[in-house]
Amino acid sequence: MTEPTMPKAYDPHQTEETLYDWWEHNGFFRPEQQVASGLADPARKPFVISMPPPNVTGALHLGHAITSSIEDMLIRYHRMLGDPTLWMPGTDHAGI
Repeated sequence: MTEPTMPKAYDPHQTEETLYDWWEHNGFFRPEQQVASGLADPARKPFVISMPPPNVTGALHLGHAITSSIEDMLIRYHRMLGDPTLWMPGTDHAGI
């Protein structure tokens, strides 16, 4: 039996388009759809994080990754609690 080979580099196009379409189809980017489909309780307070991009004047560093990871964890946690959630891309403190 031959074992499947692992590609030398990750190709996001092989998986991300299908996953993104699935998220769009199921309304995971729309808090009102979460409520309509029973994934969120309308009686619970919405949980929203405005996700600013990193400052354009500085270099990306580990702190950016840590912040994104913590925000992702908080959104997932509140979704598991049944809160209507939204992780909204926004602007940084300078409005950039």
